[in-house]
Amino acid sequence: MLAQIEGGSRGAAPVDSGSAYEVSGVTVDVAGKTADAARYGGWRLAQRKAWVQLSKRLGGGGGLVSDGTLDSLVSGIVVENEQIGPQRYIAKLGVLFDRTRAGSILGISTYADRSQPMLVIPIQWSGGVGQAFEQSTQWQQAWARYRTGNSSIDYVRPSGSGPDALLLNVGQTQRPGRGWWRTILDQYGASDVLMPVVKLYRQWPGGPVIGVFEARHGPDNELIGSFTLRVGTSDGIAQLLDTGVKRIDDLYQQARRNGSLRVDYSLSPPPPPEAAVIDDLPSDETADANTAALTGGEGISVIVQFDTPAATAVSSTEAALRAIPGVRSAATTSLALGGVSLMRVAYDGDPAALKTALEARGYQVFGSGQTIRIRRVSQLLPPDLPADTVTTG
Repeated sequence: MLAQIEGGSRGAAPVDSGSAYEVSGVTVDVAGKTADAARYGGWRLAQRKAWVQLSKRLGGGGGLVSDGTLDSLVSGIVVENEQIGPQRYIAKLGVLFDRTRAGSILGISTYADRSQPMLVIPIQWSGGVGQAFEQSTQWQQAWARYRTGNSSIDYVRPSGSGPDALLLNVGQTQRPGRGWWRTILDQYGASDVLMPVVKLYRQWPGGPVIGVFEARHGPDNELIGSFTLRVGTSDGIAQLLDTGVKRIDDLYQQARRNGSLRVDYSLSPPPPPEAAVIDDLPSDETADANTAALTGGEGISVIVQFDTPAATAVSSTEAALRAIPGVRSAATTSLALGGVSLMRVAYDGDPAALKTALEARGYQVFGSGQTIRIRRVSQLLPPDLPADTVTTG
């Protein structure tokens, strides 16, 4: 276990988890008196071209601003590819703009509607072996390089260090049990899990590489979408995986928009059990509080006390109450065989009308309002009362 945790060949921290606007793939070809001057001029030109693209993309019209303003807006330059000569600079760059400042100049809202936190476990299959965070993989590094500022998915990207290799492995992604998943998600501060999968097929050493990408979601390993990409040589694997990350992010965003990517609420901790408390004689306030739940928002709740000398008295009394017009339900809430039990009755109407209906069915009714006591009339007579067969004159 210690060997797995302390492995030195594992771990790739995300390069950026901010919310900056990114414009990638900006090409420049600039000449200068020196190599540094050409490079500086190339970066200046990249800022201008990237701002025009960003402005058009966000509906700002594509107008230019001064270089001094651009310097305050740009938060970083990403070198995708560059060639530096004595007096020439050729490169493909990415430019990061501060979201708040750029939004204020373009006059747009910088609010971003994002999903609930989603834990990402990138899985790479190569040579028949699947790996997540057991060792650092090219697929994990591609997800670490990806900038999530423009995505509507709130990714939680582990670095692969510490206990990640033990908790987030290929075996865990194939276990649907919610109990352990709840523990893992709580530790990483996430609400659900996403599992982007890539299967790499090498045609021959150094030759073409085919990548089959799958966007999966949840403990049940639900497939959101898939696609296939290919590069001519193994030197292009990094570019293949970077493109795959972008395409999978697009699949997740599209699934969130059409409603197929939703948080699995079975991963939420179950509510703590509440102790049941039964009073001998519920008050009118307690009965009023339970009225809506019993009657669906209509009628009233009446507490009925009745004698239960045997178990058959429970079913017979409930059946007699349910037969009364206007009674929605009648259920015994407190059973005391040989004594007095409690029944809660949902009734549409006035409690006085229920009392009259009970008396018409041979019950003696004591009390009024929403708490009454009922007894059969025959139960009120002494058991040894002689028959009245004597004629008096």
